[in-house]
Amino acid sequence: MAEERKKEKEKKKKHKEKEKEKAGTHGGEAHFKPSGEVKGVRFGGQFIVKSFTVRRASPLELLRLLDIPPAYLSECQSLPFPSTTAYMPTSFTILAHQAWHTLTLGLGTKKSKVVLFVFESEGMKAAVDQLWPSMIPLGDVNKKLIRGLTGSEMARFKFRKGCLTIYVYAVRRLGAAGFMCADDLRRILESVVELKDFLDHTAMLAMPSQKSITLQSRVAVTH
Repeated sequence: MAEERKKEKEKKKKHKEKEKEKAGTHGGEAHFKPSGEVKGVRFGGQFIVKSFTVRRASPLELLRLLDIPPAYLSECQSLPFPSTTAYMPTSFTILAHQAWHTLTLGLGTKKSKVVLFVFESEGMKAAVDQLWPSMIPLGDVNKKLIRGLTGSEMARFKFRKGCLTIYVYAVRRLGAAGFMCADDLRRILESVVELKDFLDHTAMLAMPSQKSITLQSRVAVTH
């Protein structure tokens, strides 16, 4: 039993180190590709998940998801990450995942997806937010959000955090040099790497109308 725990601990440590290496490729060093060529959100064989919806989250919800420490927030004169747009699972999606998993006797995935877009400027984010819907089926994210953003290029990062898979896309104008919001991108990637696994995304339902994802809702993995 002790040997199994040791192996599991070593496995988690290697996974964490791999994620840190992935997050270390940030900002101007990130590998940008035209929006039509960058990898999108993956679904595997779980096609029903494409009908599940995600919604645009508020800045405070993003901070709670990333578990940004109060000490860091106190140093900021305004809310951090002003050029970032986040899409998180809706109440319907969270409940649908649970129902699908039950109906398929455990074969259906319980994993939800979060998609973060870190734009090169607040102006670019504001312009894109006017074009993008506040709610969208996951199956349309690749076509309407990623592929649909012509004239831009993206760098993609993917992290598995228990029942949540978090995608981070850095977005800049096509042919631009470097990445103006590299510090924000770096901080977001580091925060995602440090997150503990989400064990039960039904805890993300905040009563009465899922206005936020509370810090207490995430259950830390026991090491």
